This record gives sequence, structure tokens and C-alpha cells, in this order.
Amino acid sequence: MLHRLLIALSIVFAAGFAQAQDTMLRRLDTGEDGKGWEAVGRLELAGNGFCTGALIAPDLVLTAAHCLFDPDSGERIDQSQIEFQAGLRNGRAEAYRWVRRAVVHPSYRYDGPVSADRVRNDLALLELEQPIRNGSVTPFKVARDARTGDRVGVVSYARDRAEAPSMQEICRVKGRQQGVLVMTCDIDFGSSGSPVFSFADGQARIVSVISAKAQAEGERVALGSQLDGSIDLLRSQLENNVGILKPTISQARRVRVGDARDTTGAKFLKQ
Repeated sequence: MLHRLLIALSIVFAAGFAQAQDTMLRRLDTGEDGKGWEAVGRLELAGNGFCTGALIAPDLVLTAAHCLFDPDSGERIDQSQIEFQAGLRNGRAEAYRWVRRAVVHPSYRYDGPVSADRVRNDLALLELEQPIRNGSVTPFKVARDARTGDRVGVVSYARDRAEAPSMQEICRVKGRQQGVLVMTCDIDFGSSGSPVFSFADGQARIVSVISAKAQAEGERVALGSQLDGSIDLLRSQLENNVGILKPTISQARRVRVGDARDTTGAKFLKQ
């Protein structure tokens, strides 16, 4: 889903900023590798590919707003056809949940011009039909801010690594511009919606959500929204039933993407 938001930016960075060495992506193939990251999952998008999302409450998934739009028609995807697969790894997930309701940031415009506004508001909150109350799946807390030079990390699914999450333990916030974080994190198609973590006080907290990849000063960078008060706004929309689409398909008719009704796997659909 990132291909619609591939952009080139001219960024002015703070003088004297020295980038520390980023770590390489590490695939979380085993239960031990993925321990603590089970609340990151893959979102199957009604046969239109996948994004990444993360639990911030037992029944709430944070992701990118553009994941909820069909890239061909530009229309909102029926949220009842979206499935969150928590901690999906090599064909099995810790939990599977359909989405009951979904809201996007009220200032987000999918069909608008590519801009800092579009990236800054590229946030969505999904309410699951049933909370995930699994002892191995712990929702993440959210922090409002990240600063230039901060060490962050990202856990994501992506093209060519769609069957298990990968983690980059160290990348950096290279700059901030108009509410957009510019980061050195390694992302690809499918990484949209991936949580970006800070590790202050030894606790992982989500500080951004991956929106797009771009070029800045000749380097590949990741762009994410600066969360600020957006999560509170999205929660308020859900509580007041604002911006909710009426489902068009009953739960009984839904099947997991690419599989028969009673299987647990999910095939990767090339975007």
C-alpha cells in the first residue's frame, strides 16, 4: 500500500546531527524471537493486500489510514472484511479477529495531493469484534512525541517477508517537519501502519506509525506521523460513532484471504 505515497522530499536537518549506526532487520521467526512483540500483527485487507498494525488496547488496532482505501477505486474498504492477525508467524497467529468498526483521522484525504498534511494525518483506529485477551498478547502504550536524534525501532511485515514480522532494533529520527517524522528505518511495501517504538526507560512505546517511504537528500527514509493528540481524537470518533462505514457483508460469509473458510493460513497478495 506504500506505492501510492512514494514521494521525494527536500528536508533541512538540524546542524551537527550525527547518525549512529542503524541495525539490520531481524526476522522474528520463533516464539522466543517474537516474545513481547505479539501485539504487532498483519492486517488482511479484503483481498487487496496487507498492512501492519499494532494493538493499543485489547480491542483497538492502530494503523495507517491509507490502508483502509482501495488503491484502484479510492473508496473505503468495508472494514468488516479486514482481519487482524496478531503475531502472525509462519502461517499461525496468536489470535485472529475481524474488524467491527474503523475510523480514519478526520483531516486525512486519500485522494488529495501528496503532502506533509497527508502523511501527518495518515492514521486509523480499528475496533475489533472481540477483544484479544490472550496472556501472550499485551497491547502497547502510546507516547506523544519523538525528537530529532532519538533512537527508535520498528516491527513490520513487508513484501518478501510477509509470513513473519521483522524487527529493526535501532534506527533514528533524522528530522521533523510539519508534524512528520523522517526516519532512517528500513521499510517496504506492506510496512504501512507499522508501529515505530521508543525505548525510553526500557519500555517500548509507540511514537509513530509508518506512512510512506521517500527520498531525502539522496537517502531512502521512512515517513511517519507525529502522534500528538491524534489517538485521543480517534478514540473520541469511535465513542461517538463518527466516520463509521456500515458493513456490507455479514460475518458468516467472510473467509480469510486466499484460503478455505476453516484454515488458518493467509497467502500474500502482491501489491
